[in-house]
Amino acid sequence: MTLKRLVPEPVAATTVADHVAGLDYVALAGDERPYLITNFVLTLDGRATIRGRSGPIGSDVDTRLLVGLRTRVDAVMIGAGTMRAERYGPPVSDPAKRDLRERDGLAAEPLTILVSASLELPWDAPLFTAGAGHVLIWTASADDPPATETRVTLERFEGAVDLAAGLARLRAEHGVRALLCEGGPRLHAQLIAGGLVDELFVTHAPKLAGGGGPGLVSGLAEAERPLALTALLHESSTGELFARYRIR
Repeated sequence: MTLKRLVPEPVAATTVADHVAGLDYVALAGDERPYLITNFVLTLDGRATIRGRSGPIGSDVDTRLLVGLRTRVDAVMIGAGTMRAERYGPPVSDPAKRDLRERDGLAAEPLTILVSASLELPWDAPLFTAGAGHVLIWTASADDPPATETRVTLERFEGAVDLAAGLARLRAEHGVRALLCEGGPRLHAQLIAGGLVDELFVTHAPKLAGGGGPGLVSGLAEAERPLALTALLHESSTGELFARYRIR
């Protein structure tokens, strides 16, 4: 297994840990909202899932990158569809990674933000039963959630979840400076359309999925949105390309 950096300056051998170590997203936070990065894995034909899940697309290296990004942010955001498909557990369960977060001045466990208009969620998933961390749910539903082992707080919106208002509240009321969004494609599109995304991490996997599954975004209105490639890594054994883009 050899991970090479191609951009910005070529490096013959590097590691995921080296790649994420210099990512100080907390320092980039503005006063109005958190600095927001997104992370996705895609097939060559642009699919974000195979048989409804993203797991079959990526590799162990891709997973290490995802977990590494979780150590650089105050909070992790996911949409209800992704939660139903992937049945998340606590975002950072490795004690060593939790210690790393604390050494860098972050809480041991990142805040988890779920965007769910209807509160139709898998309440028996490990995220809710592990009893670790704090889950903040943005919803337009008037219903109440069931009792859970993990602490759950609801923030309600009238009619529909207002992402811009939610991010402003995260910054002002919850002290969130850096935020990682892990999907899904519809939530990703809404964040991009609102001008709320700063960087995209995309793993390009050498696989074809076929079918009609979702891609990087779903429902995004057609428009030119230039990106700047700021980093590119290549993993020789899997053939994956790990790209980092900044929205211009």
